[in-house]
This record gives sequence, structure tokens and C-alpha cells, in this order.
Amino acid sequence: MSKKRSQKKGASASGKARFHAAAAEKKKAWREAQGRKSGGRSRLIWWITGTVTGLCILVYFLVIKPGRGQVRLSGALADNVLLITLDTTRADHLGCYGYKPAKTPHLDRLAREGVRFARVYCPAPLTLPSHSSIMTGLYPVTHGVRNNGHYLPSGIRTLAEILKGRGYSTAAFVSSFSVDSRFGLGRGFDVYDDTFRSELPFKTQNAERRAEETFARFSRWLENNGKNRFFGWVHYYDPHLPYDPPPPYKEEFDGDPYDGEIAYMDQYVGAVLERLKEKGILERTIIVIAGDHGEGLGDKVETGHGIFLYEETLRVPLILYNPAVFPCSQVIESQVRLVDVAPTILEIIGLKNEAAGMTGQSLVAWLRGKSRKDLNSLVETFYPRENFGWSELVGLVSGRWKYIQSPRPELYDVKNDPGEREDLYASSAGKAGELKKKLEQELLGSSAGNRSANERTVVRPEDQERLRSLGYVNFAPARPGSTFPDPKEKTDLLRLIQQAQAYELEERYAEAEQAYLKVLVDIPDSPAGYVNLAIAQALQKKFDRAIETLNRGISRIPDSEILLVRLGHTHLVSGRSREAFETMNKVLSLNPRNVDALTVCAGILDSEGRKEEARSYYERALAIEPESRYLRMNYAGNLASSGRLREAIGIYKRLIDDFPEEQAFLQYAGIAHSYLGEYDLAVSYLKQALAIQPTAVGYFNLAVAYEKSGNIREAVKYFKLYLENSRGESETSIRKAKAELERLEKE
Repeated sequence: MSKKRSQKKGASASGKARFHAAAAEKKKAWREAQGRKSGGRSRLIWWITGTVTGLCILVYFLVIKPGRGQVRLSGALADNVLLITLDTTRADHLGCYGYKPAKTPHLDRLAREGVRFARVYCPAPLTLPSHSSIMTGLYPVTHGVRNNGHYLPSGIRTLAEILKGRGYSTAAFVSSFSVDSRFGLGRGFDVYDDTFRSELPFKTQNAERRAEETFARFSRWLENNGKNRFFGWVHYYDPHLPYDPPPPYKEEFDGDPYDGEIAYMDQYVGAVLERLKEKGILERTIIVIAGDHGEGLGDKVETGHGIFLYEETLRVPLILYNPAVFPCSQVIESQVRLVDVAPTILEIIGLKNEAAGMTGQSLVAWLRGKSRKDLNSLVETFYPRENFGWSELVGLVSGRWKYIQSPRPELYDVKNDPGEREDLYASSAGKAGELKKKLEQELLGSSAGNRSANERTVVRPEDQERLRSLGYVNFAPARPGSTFPDPKEKTDLLRLIQQAQAYELEERYAEAEQAYLKVLVDIPDSPAGYVNLAIAQALQKKFDRAIETLNRGISRIPDSEILLVRLGHTHLVSGRSREAFETMNKVLSLNPRNVDALTVCAGILDSEGRKEEARSYYERALAIEPESRYLRMNYAGNLASSGRLREAIGIYKRLIDDFPEEQAFLQYAGIAHSYLGEYDLAVSYLKQALAIQPTAVGYFNLAVAYEKSGNIREAVKYFKLYLENSRGESETSIRKAKAELERLEKE
């Protein structure tokens, strides 16, 4: 469920309606303009057209030659690989895919000068499952990540692990919690920058950062890298609800904020290209641009993504660029998939054998013009089941046909009906049955890691049970209590859920609470329903009511990790630390790697003086989130207060290196050195802290360090500065400073 973003303000409900209406009008006008044909043509135009065509044919045969020169792999092994993923980006909202209102000059240029794949399907309309497929070359049924918040199993090899093993430096810079390293995608990366708001103790599910900040992190890394081969991943998340592009895109796309977010993101695609050019490595970097999924935009009720398997959320961009490797621009019309990205990269750089075991196919044959075959695309979503208690959906796109298996199956001719307005399931039963069998075979083959199941013409009863065990309950005969409503039958409730989210984004929490109460009546076994209601209540300071809501949910779903974590947090913010500790330990019994639970338990034990016990929780949390500023800072504080000052100083110094603008870490290091009697070092760190940001406490600490070192004159100076800037300080500290100053002046 989408929450208010830390760096964005939610759009109003009326603004959203205006956006969708304006966007629809723009699309309609553009499509009508595309359909207009000019009247007669003069002989001159015909002559020019014929001449140009003749010249093109001549150039084609004399220079390019059919089937040759379209891709040059020699030397590609020495190139860098940079993957840029565009979260929540519909292909049909980019200029290079024919969308006239778009402002995407950098993506358009890459497509114009490189290779653009015209028909690309994601495996799931969700961020983590789709990125897991990009990185592994496997479908969700194989890699096991079926929804955001799942974990990639340790036995699944990622592209980063493969390339690191072949000597590449590896670095990732991501923009949302959905792809946080804790979920497994960080494996194989030397650097995995997923720090969003580092000053906060927890990463919320809606934690993110703008493209500008992600680009800045990548740029800083590139400053000291790039001499050796690298595999980099830059992930931009901006075109995601709530849409709120920064100026000037906010004003320019006032009626189309989604397009404004894409235009803003495109600016930082261009910034990456410019940075590579400045470093002199653009020409030896293979750039892969891929969307992870699209966005509903209300075309079929759904404003976001994850519920349905329609074209709006499944069709994504895919562009390859490198003038040396792809010297001839081309558009590949064949249907391909995101699972093909990893094997394609591996073959391009000479590591084709490393793709063994991947479900996806290398697209080099398509790049060379040796194949024009459409590849069947498996698509699925478990989001409706896990978040709302509705049926999962799974489908197959095969050529012009899309079949969706659900309680009420669907069949569309996406070539002649790209808007999927006419369901042909009833009128084309033969085709539907054929595609259903093909879908079953594809799922069984992918889940088994081979194609043996695809060779069968009949799906056996045991195969149907195998599909049920994989979560696809709609293939086998229904069992008591195993049926789930079809999401298509829940569109009115979906509208209510989306309205509740809109209220929350607009900070109309009382109205959001009432809407979520209505939602729970219909879906009483959805953990997300209780969590959303409890958050709306907590934001109104109704903590007792929020706790009651969460306990009601836990009574129905006792082993729900999401409910228990939210209950632990709510206990904590309402001052019930003992209840928070007990609840978070229940979470850890379900998932020992839950970072939120480990962090809360560590903090509570630390505050109670149980230092050694607290350290064990800190260490477990840091093993999962080693980059966490909050955890590192508190762990160092725990060590320092336990007398282990040398270890604490080591952590503070690493924090200073990572956060040179943060004066607090210099303060802590200075104080620790002072306790060790190393006054010169203490004074040095404390003066550096004051140079970054003069603070009253900084003056006080420096005065004390000078006093301990025997430099009375400087101690007097800084005690005076403290007292001159002591507004807001505690009376105890002020009295102590006055007393020390009076004593020192007498001396």
C-alpha cells in the first residue's frame, strides 16, 4: 500500500481526477492526430521518396549488408556494463515509444542511436519480483520472489555475483526500500547504496529518494572508480505514486504529474551519460535501460500497479546502447521479456556459458537479425492474494494472444485490441484452452528448472497438484476454503482502497480511518488492511485504538510478521517499551533477520543498561544492514559507554569517512579521545566539528577538553562561547559551565 513519501507531498483527489482526465484527452488527441492522413501527393514527393528509398537500399547492400554489422561483440568483454532501471515506467509514455507529449530527450537519443525493443513484458507488475528476474534471468515461479518484501533465496545466483566472480567491480545505487539489500539483491555487489534517510532509525516501506540524490551517489562512486571494468546498477524510482515532480517539471506537467516524473527522471539518465563522458568511459560502457513494470493510471480502475495483468502495467521499455557494440540503430519488433536481460548481457560480454540454468534467452540472435521469433511471456501477480485476500493471477502472452488464468479467465487479442477492451474467452474457447495448456507447461517447466514439462501435451493430475503447491490454486479443482475472489469482481472495493490511500496522502487521517474501516469489513483476513487502519489511527495519536486494531488482526492471523512489527512499533512510540520488546521478540521467532525487530530490541536493552545483551542485537542487525548510520552510531555509543573506547573510535572514524558533513560523529570521536587522555586528538576532532556547525554543546565539549589538557586560557574562551550561545540548554549544564568558568578565571 502506498504511503506518503518523505520527500513528496501528496496530490489531492481532485488533482488526481484532473490529471487522469487531462492525460486521457492528451492521449486521445495524439492518437487522432496519428490517424490523420494527408490528401494527394505531388509527383515531386513521389520522386524524392523513390530516390531516397533507392539510396537507402544501395547503402544497405554496399555498406551495412544484410545480417551483418548489427552487433559487434569483439572487445565487449573489456567493456563496463551499466544497468539503469526505470521503476514504474510505462513504455507507451516515452517519446521513443511514440508518445508525443513525452519530454524524454535522453532516453529517446539512446533509443535512436542504439537498439530499442518494441514489445517487452515484465514478469510481474511489482518492483522486487521484476528486478529479481532482471538480475537472475529467472521467472518468479523459479526464484521465489512473488511480492515486494519477499527474500531472494541464497541458492539463486545473481548477475552481480557472476560478474564479480569474473573480476568486475560491482556497485549499485537504488532509490527505494522495495529493493533494499536485505531482500537479497545486494549479493555480489561491492557497494550497495540503499541509504535513503540515514538519520532515521528505520527504513519504512515507502522509503525512497529522488533521482538527483541517487545520481549524486553514483557520481561520487565513479569519481574514484571506472579505471577497471565495472558492473553498475542505477535504479530510479520517481514515477511512483504519489506523483510530485520537482520544478520546473511540476509546473510544466501540471496536468500530467506522472509524465513530469518521467521527464525529471530522464534528466538524470542524461546526467549519467554526461558523467560517463566526462570520465572518458562512455564509449566503453554498455548501457542497458529497462523498466521494471508500468502503471495503471486508472485506465482499468487501478491507478497504481500490482492488482491486474493488463498491458498498462506489464509493457516496459528496453534499450541497449554502445556505439561500438551496436553500431547500427535498430528497432526489434519481436516480443521479448525482462528475464532475457541477464543472459543477453552475459553473451554480449563473452560469458554466454554463465547463463546456463537461466530461463531467459540471450537476445543476441535477434540483435544480429538471425531471429524474429516472439518469445512467450509468463506474467503473474500474487499481490492481490497477499495484500487483499483475492485470487492471484497468472497469464501467458503468446504472439498476439494474452491468456489470464483467474477464477474468471480472460483472453485478449493484444495485436488487434491493444486496449484489451474485448474479452474473447467465451467466444474463442479453443484458443483459450490451447493457451491454458501452454501456460501450465511453461509454469511446470520453469519451476522444475528445465523444459521437460513443456514437452508434454497433457498436464497430468499430479502436475495440477504441483501447480497448486506453487501457489497457483486456480488450475487444480478447488478445495474447501481454498478459493479466493477474482480481483475483477472487487473493483468497487479497489476504488475505496485507492480513495483511502488518497485521503492518507492528503493527511485527511480521520477520513482515511473511516474508509479503511469499511475495507476491513470486506477483507477481514488481510494483514495490510489492519496495518493501514492502525497507521491512520496512530497518525491521529489514537495509539490505544491502533493497538486494538492490530491485536484484532493478530487474533485472526497470529503469525503475521507485518502485523507484529507494526504492533511493536506502535507500542514503542506510545511509550510501552516492555510490550514493544516482547512483541518484537515474537517477530524474531518468525524471522530472525527482521532488522526493525532487532533494532527496537537493541535500543530498549541499551536504555535499560543491559549493554552486553543490547550489543548482540546490534551485531545481528548490522550483519544485515552494515551501512545503517543509526545502527553504527548506537553500536559505537554502546561500546563507548561500556568502556570499549578504542572500538568505538574505530566506528566513529568510519562514520566520519562516510558522512563527512555530520559534525556529531566528530564530537563523539573527540569525547572518546578525551576520556582516553588523548587531548590533542580530542581538541582536533572537536574543532573540526565546530567548523562544520557551531553548536552550544560543541563549545562546551571543547572547553572541557582544553581544561583537561591544562590549556586554561582556551577553556575559558570556549566556556564563554557556550554561555553566550546557551539558549535552549538545560539549567544544569548552564550552572556547571558558569561554575567552571568562575573557577578557571580565579586560577
